[in-house]
Amino acid sequence: MARVFISYKRDVTPDQDLAQALYKALKATHEVFIDTSMLVGEKWVERIDAEIRQADFFIALLSPFSVNSEMAQTEIELAYRLHTQKSQPVLLPIRVAYHERLPPPLSGYLSAINWALWEGPEDTPRLLEQLGKAMSGGLQRGTAPAASPTGTAFQEHPPELLEQLARAMSGGSPPGSAALSQPLPSAPLELDATLEGAMDTQSAFYVVRDADGTVTRAVSQKQGTTVTIKGARQMGKSSLLMRGMASALEAGKRVAYLSFQEFDTQTFSDPDLFFQRFCITLSEQLELENQVETYWKKPMGSSQRCGLYMSGHILKNLDAPLVLGLDEVETLFELPFGTDFFGMLRSWHNNRALPTTPVWKKLGIVLVTSTEPFLFIKNLTQSPFNVGQTVELGDFAPEQVAELNRRHGSPLGPKQEQELFTLLGGHPYLIRKALYLVASSSLRVEDLFTQAAEDRGPFGDHLRHLLFRLGSQPQLKSGLREVLHRNVCPDESVFIRLRGAGLVRQEGAAVLPRCELYRRYFRERLHVG
Repeated sequence: MARVFISYKRDVTPDQDLAQALYKALKATHEVFIDTSMLVGEKWVERIDAEIRQADFFIALLSPFSVNSEMAQTEIELAYRLHTQKSQPVLLPIRVAYHERLPPPLSGYLSAINWALWEGPEDTPRLLEQLGKAMSGGLQRGTAPAASPTGTAFQEHPPELLEQLARAMSGGSPPGSAALSQPLPSAPLELDATLEGAMDTQSAFYVVRDADGTVTRAVSQKQGTTVTIKGARQMGKSSLLMRGMASALEAGKRVAYLSFQEFDTQTFSDPDLFFQRFCITLSEQLELENQVETYWKKPMGSSQRCGLYMSGHILKNLDAPLVLGLDEVETLFELPFGTDFFGMLRSWHNNRALPTTPVWKKLGIVLVTSTEPFLFIKNLTQSPFNVGQTVELGDFAPEQVAELNRRHGSPLGPKQEQELFTLLGGHPYLIRKALYLVASSSLRVEDLFTQAAEDRGPFGDHLRHLLFRLGSQPQLKSGLREVLHRNVCPDESVFIRLRGAGLVRQEGAAVLPRCELYRRYFRERLHVG
């Protein structure tokens, strides 16, 4: 009997129905775990972590709901990490009537793995037959699944980026020009119940902040600049990057985008492969000939070859300046070659000042991070984060929350609007999610507030994800307890990580939970008296 873990999005159709059908069928011959089998009173964080670690096979149901579920992403990430370390569990992805390209970071975990497709109940018998073959002989335990012919280690662009940027170029106001002093009319709700990922560059629900103007001006300058966008998780950093790149296009520049969440384990395990694929991806995005093999014959280090490739091939053959957007750069901070990569970027920044290499003036760089770089890059001369411009995204102000409420058709009255701000502060993601749920009639206003801190409430997936993450990082868990108990966090590195995760904020000398919702939820779950 194999141990099987089923990962899916709860409380949505058809995900839950399919998960239950697979559970009932597979448990006759295997030891199968599904979260609904847990007993009342069980410590679910520890149980789910243990079940994934013990599983031989990990079934991931991929649907429009689950791929944007923070909790489902966390389960898949853990299974993927375990598989890369010890070849177990074997990942078995199933697309549940889902045909889109996987969003990051799931694309980095699963794109190279062959998947099964389920369109409706009539496909269940065939799916069970496929799973049976995979678990009994087609895939032996401890072996890697077959690669999908469409799998790739890099994503050329986010799935909607080119389309978004094209729309931004087709007319209307430039990105960042719709200030709150000129309010938009209430707009039809965007069909995005999950509200995950970067927003469309022309979204009527995008809130313009001071950082938008800074980024737009920087990327529109004739000479390239270096810009760092910093902020906690789910603050809108990637959305700001996309709008900045749209502004660069409007200014007549070329753009290239890489999210380091897209890179696979093989790429991260080999520095030479990483730098090669970095160059190959740039060539493909900019529709230039791939000359990596030629440049890699030169007797020098990988980062030097990469720099020569950028100046001697990419920039030299472009008819316009280039803005390079690098998202999720904190992914590289703890890698052995991370210092080399960031040192390379710093040298590219410095090269703009050299009269002998004017081609570097054509390059602009925008870096996005949620973690303080100085924790990992000790040599300031090797860091691209202490040069150029830095913009830090903060939470929404009350007036911005009020404007978002109005754009959603004013589903909340003035008193409820204030209550929402008291509960969530200006947390951009949670504010948007709350307004969407109420405006779309998915949730009653009274239920929004009474169920807010419940595991099965409107923010349950988000809260469970955060709690699960804390479970594997005892230092952060202990640090958050200190914040909840005494409003202090003596360990600066722990504070910076908690702030980067979006869990805490600083107010004067006090360190506080990011919002009242977090205070309520984590005081109970972390047993703070």
